[in-house]
Amino acid sequence: MRGGLRNAMPEQPANVRNKNFEEVTLGYTEAMAVDEAERCLNCPNPRCVEGCPVNVYIPQFIQAVASKNFAEAIEILKKKNSLPAVCGRVCPQEKQCESKCVLGIKGESVAIGRLERFVADYAREHGLDKKVETITPNGKKVAIVGSGPSGLTAAGDLAKLGYDVTVYEALHSAGGVLMYGIPEFRLPKEIVQYEISALKDLGVKIETNAIIGQTFTIEELMKEEGYGAVYIGTGAGLPHFMQIPGENLNGVYSANEFLTRVNLMKAYQFPKVATPVYIGKKVAVVGAGNVAMDAARTSKRLGAEHVYIVYRRGEEEMPARLEEIEHAKEEGIELRLLNNPVAIKGDDKGWVTGMECVEMELGEADASGRRSPVEKPNSNYILDVDMVVMSIGQGPNPLLKQTTPDLEVNKKGNIIADEVGATSIPGVFAGGDIVTGAATVISAMGAGKKAALAIDEYLK
Repeated sequence: MRGGLRNAMPEQPANVRNKNFEEVTLGYTEAMAVDEAERCLNCPNPRCVEGCPVNVYIPQFIQAVASKNFAEAIEILKKKNSLPAVCGRVCPQEKQCESKCVLGIKGESVAIGRLERFVADYAREHGLDKKVETITPNGKKVAIVGSGPSGLTAAGDLAKLGYDVTVYEALHSAGGVLMYGIPEFRLPKEIVQYEISALKDLGVKIETNAIIGQTFTIEELMKEEGYGAVYIGTGAGLPHFMQIPGENLNGVYSANEFLTRVNLMKAYQFPKVATPVYIGKKVAVVGAGNVAMDAARTSKRLGAEHVYIVYRRGEEEMPARLEEIEHAKEEGIELRLLNNPVAIKGDDKGWVTGMECVEMELGEADASGRRSPVEKPNSNYILDVDMVVMSIGQGPNPLLKQTTPDLEVNKKGNIIADEVGATSIPGVFAGGDIVTGAATVISAMGAGKKAALAIDEYLK
């Protein structure tokens, strides 16, 4: 057991990567992975497993890496996690499994996420994860609405149980937020598609350009298409705005629209790809979550000279992952903290010319325990920008509710579901961001896993 510091992750240099869309982090070498795995204490009561929303057998897969048995490592991982190459890259491990690691009490926890990514990448490159599963069909059909992490996980688990599974995706490419939201430099799209191809190998069918609520309603899926159950995993794709003057000016984006254009529609390859994207010279991104970091870092790569993150609280309160904040700062993104936009200014042609901000200070803690920002009187000023990206969260698309009146939702429009995903309609289950509001990839996957078991129980 070697304790000590964790192995650093190799990365592209900041002033090189902020001009390209190649992956920032380069992954462990085999030697680094084995050395990191040897740090694991293989605890008899592994708390890291409790910290994982899908309860991956963490010590077992790490011991397999330590003994260089990578085929066994991927098999152990895949028992619980159908998307390990994705989770190894985008999970907030520091708040989940790694936060519970015993080594972290006095030193640095085992780099569980980096090891997960190494195993998934090694397995893909060496053809170790093409295990053919023998599945006995049970003759029952299940429809999955939405092909994000939650829907894909439910689909894979149900297919392994013998169900005939069809996934309906509104966009032209499967993957949900993994395709339209998270940039190429954080999650290469060919990796997402490779993980999806493994589900197709299990017999999962994917119908793209199919909008449930228009192409079919939930009722039609059950009554006319013969599905015994439906799982709704449509995510949170409806952007929020601040409702301040000037939000409809040219040059104002929601982070959702901006990232979808760049990631899913490949605007970063324009003019090779026919999706243009307007990029200002001076860009303000409002918000401080991972999506805001993604939008800011994407703007920089597309040629913006100055990129600001404008956030009404301080750095301690920023919801983004520490790694994302550090990467953004290294790449030259400027944090404008304790600042809040009150209006966006434009010229007579309707284009953004600046953003009026007011300075803030932190007052008492609110219900969530975060200190509430309070405006400083007479501190208004104009930030010189010609593009603004609103990244202050997103909510559920209202289309399903409009066409499924019996589906109970809360006042935010999120579907009301119990702990296994059952909704107000018998046979209709839901999970992930459509139920919880915007959360993490892995928590959505956890919901998909629970719902798959519940659907199996229901249909039996």
